[in-house]
Amino acid sequence: MDLLYTAHVPPGDGPFPTILALHGWGASAHDLLGLAPILHAGQALVLSPQGSLAFDIGQGMAGYGWFQIGAGAPPGVRDIEKSADDVRRFLDAAQERYPIDPRKTVVMGFSQGGVIGYDLVLRDPGRFAGLMALSSWLPEDLDGSLPKQDEHENFPALVIHGTADPMIPVARGQESRERLIARGLGVTYREYEMEHTIAPEALRDILGWLEDKVISPLVLV
Repeated sequence: MDLLYTAHVPPGDGPFPTILALHGWGASAHDLLGLAPILHAGQALVLSPQGSLAFDIGQGMAGYGWFQIGAGAPPGVRDIEKSADDVRRFLDAAQERYPIDPRKTVVMGFSQGGVIGYDLVLRDPGRFAGLMALSSWLPEDLDGSLPKQDEHENFPALVIHGTADPMIPVARGQESRERLIARGLGVTYREYEMEHTIAPEALRDILGWLEDKVISPLVLV
């Protein structure tokens, strides 16, 4: 497993519902792991890889990202694809090491991590059971580079955004919703009076959506 990561592994033999948690710009593999005890009441396997792009965030501390952010310029599709491929290889290796339920694997991406999540799911929807894009966006160029697939039809997606987000305006979340709907995904969209964060009311909806749309539904084999 080439990417550094943190993991929450429930007790027992599994296989477990699995959440691939992708942090945002300037954070690390530890950023989203704090949610693990409440996601599916702590009974989900949570894997949080760390972006390979390291930079100084001040006071001698390092932050990490998935792709460079330019001043006013959209992210490069190739840079997004490269990091998404890194995460795919990470998940391949994780499936050899951890008791992952491949029928109940969901991507949860915050901010920049959500962009990687969009690439992962839209390029290979059959590998995942759901997508949570939190305070994120689906870039127009990335959307245009991805083929539409039959497996997109009714694919469960939760898009959450803050109306006061100073980093990624809420309009970009709304645009992402429309792009997903155009692909046929089953989109649940929520806005909250919050900034670039996960407010308690947003977290409640995340927990409910995860149970209703990903973990509880029966999977035919």
